[in-house]
Amino acid sequence: MKAWPVLGILTVQIFLSLAHWFLYLTWTHFWWTLSSGQLESLRAALLVLSSTFVVAALLSFRFANRLVNALYWIAAIWLGILNFLFFAACLAWLADPILILTLAPATLHQVRPVLIASLDAVAIAVSIYGLINARRIRHRRLTIHLPNLPSHWKGRTALVVSDLHLGNINRQRFARRIASIARQMNPSIVFLPGDVFDGGETDPGMLAKPLFALNPPLGTYCVMGNHDEFAGSLRCAKALQGGGFHVLDEEMVHVDGLAVIGISYRQSTRPVHLQAFLENLHLNGSASVLLQHVPNRLSIIEEAGVSLQLSGHTHGGQIFPFSWVTHRAFGRYTYGLQRHGQLQVYTSSGCGTWGPPMRVGTHSEVVLLTFE
Repeated sequence: MKAWPVLGILTVQIFLSLAHWFLYLTWTHFWWTLSSGQLESLRAALLVLSSTFVVAALLSFRFANRLVNALYWIAAIWLGILNFLFFAACLAWLADPILILTLAPATLHQVRPVLIASLDAVAIAVSIYGLINARRIRHRRLTIHLPNLPSHWKGRTALVVSDLHLGNINRQRFARRIASIARQMNPSIVFLPGDVFDGGETDPGMLAKPLFALNPPLGTYCVMGNHDEFAGSLRCAKALQGGGFHVLDEEMVHVDGLAVIGISYRQSTRPVHLQAFLENLHLNGSASVLLQHVPNRLSIIEEAGVSLQLSGHTHGGQIFPFSWVTHRAFGRYTYGLQRHGQLQVYTSSGCGTWGPPMRVGTHSEVVLLTFE
């Protein structure tokens, strides 16, 4: 294993260990006095929980079976709960000085357990809401005006399905549900701007099989995202191509007069390469749609004359407080339809999830674009 992945794994594990240690300190400070046996049990439980996600993730890159899937589910759900318990603990410590200043010692001893229990109950409730909310897939509809759009494209629809993350969490049943939604929306063409798969040791053809039954009149087009590369981009692309998808990698095709361009995540990380590829297309103002997983390099893309970029990747932040992180990284392009000069950019929050199968402050979606 190369040095960078090892360093990344160690960094994540250290962070998770510190977060669990913080929970331990909080609970032992705010709860009633625990016996030595109870303290040992609590330490052991938190020690095990602190390593579950890293262990499950590593196992998922080597094995594909029900046991690994179950472990990953448990670890991912706990990771989401941990996020909200951590913030509950922070709030408890912020409130503690006020309690010390305003309450008698005997009363303080009684109030602290009530405070932490109440905050933890809210954290659990928010986690449950997040689990339910992530499964609710909204059907969003937008009208897009593209300059120089061929007249026969006006009124046609395109379904954008981003970030399915098919893998240990979202399996074939999830793909079947997305396929059912797509049939109901009856698009002329389907676009998948990356992260069809989550990564790990999976059978991409089996997971995506329900999507292969889709047969939009103008076809299904997709690009590889960063998680597709974790799963093996060549293997994933071959599986999708076998199911009738058009996998675009530094390629432009004309679909009944509309230029559809695709570039993989790996190639999009090289600005000079991206610029050269797009300039060589000589778009010359013709209507075009670019599939690029990440909503970045927008100045380069606008200068090349692309009309519309379709992206995903951000999940809109997925769960609080990571929405702050994504907005810091991508600004207003984190979610929704935006403009960058003459370029229109739509960033979808995606229909799947990564890590915790939760959404708090965001929603899952598929988007039907109507061209005019």
